[in-house]
Amino acid sequence: MDKAYDDKALDEILSAPPSALAGVTEKDAELLNEALGIQTVRDFGSNKHFAPAGVLVALSSKTG
Repeated sequence: MDKAYDDKALDEILSAPPSALAGVTEKDAELLNEALGIQTVRDFGSNKHFAPAGVLVALSSKTG
């Protein structure tokens, strides 16, 4: 997370723009919105293109 969101509640973070995520610039956030309609961290995490990757990573930590 961007340091500006360190003390924010979960709902505030999920409602924040993707640029609240470390490594995602405001320009990146604009491009995500234009290309995929992603306007919030919640949209990013639940997007059909990105959500499966997060699930796979979570599952991989449960095995091995």
